[in-house]
Amino acid sequence: MDSQHWRAVITAAQAGDRRALDELVEGWLPLVYNIVGRALNGHADVDDVVQETMLRAVGNLGSLRDPDRFRSWLVAIAMRQIRDRARRRTPDRLEEAAASDFAELTVLRLQLEGQRREVAEAVRWLDDEDRHLLSLWWLEVAGELTRRELAAAVGITRQHAAVRVQRMKERLETSRGIVRALDGACPDLREVTGRWNGRPDSVWRKRLARHLRGCGYCGGTREAVVPAERLLVGIALVPLPVGFTLSLALGGKTAAAATSAGWSAKLLGALTKPAVAMTAGATIVAGGAYVVTQPPDAPPPRTAVTPTATAGSAPPRTSAPPAPTPKSSPTETKKADPYGTVVDAVDRAPDPNARPAALPRRPESGITSTGGPKAVMQHRGDSVTLTGRGYVLVRWQISPGSRPGALVMPSWTGLKGRLFHVASGGSRRMDDPLPGAPNGYATGMGGPSIGYAVLPPGTQQMWQNEYFYVDGTVTLTQNERGCDYGLIVFPSNRDAVVEDIDQGPPQGAIRYGLVRDTGTDSAPVPQYVTRATPADPATVPQRSRV
Repeated sequence: MDSQHWRAVITAAQAGDRRALDELVEGWLPLVYNIVGRALNGHADVDDVVQETMLRAVGNLGSLRDPDRFRSWLVAIAMRQIRDRARRRTPDRLEEAAASDFAELTVLRLQLEGQRREVAEAVRWLDDEDRHLLSLWWLEVAGELTRRELAAAVGITRQHAAVRVQRMKERLETSRGIVRALDGACPDLREVTGRWNGRPDSVWRKRLARHLRGCGYCGGTREAVVPAERLLVGIALVPLPVGFTLSLALGGKTAAAATSAGWSAKLLGALTKPAVAMTAGATIVAGGAYVVTQPPDAPPPRTAVTPTATAGSAPPRTSAPPAPTPKSSPTETKKADPYGTVVDAVDRAPDPNARPAALPRRPESGITSTGGPKAVMQHRGDSVTLTGRGYVLVRWQISPGSRPGALVMPSWTGLKGRLFHVASGGSRRMDDPLPGAPNGYATGMGGPSIGYAVLPPGTQQMWQNEYFYVDGTVTLTQNERGCDYGLIVFPSNRDAVVEDIDQGPPQGAIRYGLVRDTGTDSAPVPQYVTRATPADPATVPQRSRV
């Protein structure tokens, strides 16, 4: 930011210039929002802490003697409010669910990929103290703060700050390794996380770190690990949520008193509007559910087209024939293939070098998941309800090493609307050979020395990552009986699907992915799906008609 410009703005605001005060709040609110949001990882208190920080800054602006120190002064106020909030937490609020996940907001809004995305997701595994420090260090390496300002905000010397930052970075690198491992396919990791509830914490960070140190599968990486500071240099601030406002607390001032005290009409209007937590890339709704949305500036969805076979593409997929179309009157027009008459069928693994067909583009207005941005379902009866219009990733983890045998498939129940099978990815089918697999595994389904996970006859073999498109509401239930398995469910988007299925042999993976979506209502639906809500979801017939 132009220091000379802001010096003039701050001076004018201190002198009572309402426009200058408006500009000051508008210009510095994003920095405060990023510090607080990352320090609290999107907790429900973020809005309150941001609000209190800005109110204190505006209320005490006259006490600032040197306008050049405004940034460090403002950051110090924000950190004090964060620490005060931590002290005020009562025991019954320590387990309170976050209203959002700032790590996921960071990924979405800044469109982070690869190792940059990995760093953002690793933040979830840090303790509060480390996360508070990282909220400043992240902005330091991004060029938004100086080391002097970081040390002043934390209230320590620059030398002590260097030691604290180094220790935090070491724990961040450990957390990055955990994120990589959880995204991988290590069979032993499934057993280690069998009792994990899916919420990152320091206890599980230490347990998973011990596994990583002793596991050759998880310890190896396909690419060189870039230091976090190099990944974050020049990264932009996460934009403020669209419609984000400072809500009702006026420090005891009534509207009339605030006006007489010199508050500008624009700022007063912002302070008296209800807070809205909505972004162009994500919306936070009641109950901690997380919504992935399409940015408003994105181009309108193109009309979906059926992908055509090209040289090197996967072989055509077979499916059940469509049901006969009822006769209609001359003035009545009906689709030749009504929705729900085409069901996924058993198919052969495509050639590893066969590039996937083009993925049709479907409208994305957002998916709300009752399990949040990452629903971990490890046991029979675990379920997640998905609502909205968009893409969903279901990641498979099978553990015949723990208990082999017949695998009872998960099922989709209570469907209202439409559900399509979009694509298969993750660089391998679960029955693909695993080079160098540990403990007797020959494929992701098991091996001769430990036994195999066995699918019901006629069931389509799943891939590591299976993608679906939801337009309505549906519940996915884990029906584990016999062989152990787990599912992780993520709201996703079309770009993520395309990136996944294009990761093929050149990147060291086993094979390219496979597009299943035809772009029409004849796209395949999952084999185990029903509009009913049976008492036991495991009883859903294999080839349901929806």
